Amino acid sequence: MTTPRDGSDRPEDQPADGDQSRAWEPPGWSLPPAEPDRSQQPATPPAQQPAPPEQDWEATPPPPQQPAAWDQPQQPDPWDQPQQPPVQEEPRRGGLFGGLFGGGRNRPPVTRPPRKPTALEEVYRPREAGTWMDTQAWGAAHGWTPSDGTGPQDAPLVALTRSAPVRPAKSEVPSNVLRGRDAGLDLVAFDIVSPVGQAWVATHAVTAAPVLGGAPAFRLTPARFWRHGTGGQLQIPSGDPEFDQRWVLLVPEDGPQVRRLVEDPVVRQALLGSDDGDELWSAEGFVAAVRPDGNRPLLIQHHARILAAVTAALASAY
Repeated sequence: MTTPRDGSDRPEDQPADGDQSRAWEPPGWSLPPAEPDRSQQPATPPAQQPAPPEQDWEATPPPPQQPAAWDQPQQPDPWDQPQQPPVQEEPRRGGLFGGLFGGGRNRPPVTRPPRKPTALEEVYRPREAGTWMDTQAWGAAHGWTPSDGTGPQDAPLVALTRSAPVRPAKSEVPSNVLRGRDAGLDLVAFDIVSPVGQAWVATHAVTAAPVLGGAPAFRLTPARFWRHGTGGQLQIPSGDPEFDQRWVLLVPEDGPQVRRLVEDPVVRQALLGSDDGDELWSAEGFVAAVRPDGNRPLLIQHHARILAAVTAALASAY
C-alpha cells in the first residue's frame, strides 16, 4: 500500500463539513474583519463616575526659618593652634648694657621736636598754595606795586618771557607782577603762567633788573642743565675749576664785559653758594634770573642778591 506524497490524507488538511470552500491556512494567517462587531457592544454607555468632591484648601504654615550658615557661630577647628595673648613689651632701659646696673630703668621714650628748616632750605622750598597772597602782602609791606601783567608798562615783559632759556610756550604769559626795590636795584618780579583748564598755573618765577645802556647778550646756566639753542655760541671759562665744573657762560661774542662776569669773585661766590637751580640771561634791556615754580618773597630776595652782583660786574667792565 502506497502513501500519497501530497499529504492530503492528514485530518487537519481536510475541510470541515460545514465549510467545504475554505482551504487550509496556518494559524494567524487571516486578519480579523475591519468592521467591529456592533452586536457585541452594549446598547447604552456605562454610567459616568461621579467626580470626587473638592477638598477645602488650607494654608500650610511655612517651615521654620533656619539660620544662615554665616550667622551661626563658628566652631573652633580642633586642628587650629590656640591663640596666644599679646606679649607686652618691657619698657626700654637705658644705661650701660641696657640698664644692667640700674641706669635709666623704665625711662620713657625720647620724643624729638620737628627739625626747623635752614635759611637755605626756606629759600629753595617749592611754593605752597596761597603763597602768592603772602607775596602780595610782603610786596605791599615793602612798597612794591602789583600788576596783572596786561598793562602798557608790562609789554616789555612779554618779549622778556619769550627770550627765557626755559623755552616757554606761546600760550604762557607773564602775570602776578610786582615792581619794587631791593639790594640797591629796581626790580620787577613776575610769574610765567600757563593755562590749565579754566585756570592759570605758575610754572616759573622770574626776577629782572633793568640795565641802563643795555647789557651784552649772555646766558649763565648750571652745567647740569640741558641747554638748547646754543649753536654758534662761545663758552667763556672763568679760570676757577670749581666754578667751571658747576656753571657755564655762553655768549654770542667775546668781550671784556662778559669775561668780567665770570672773573668777578662776588659773582662766583653768589652762584657757588646756591643750589645751582637758577638760570641767568640778558634780553630786552634786562638782566634776569628764572627758576621753576612760582615767586615768593625769599626767592625774590635770593634773585636780587645774584642780580646785584651780576650788574655790578657788568658795570665795572666799562
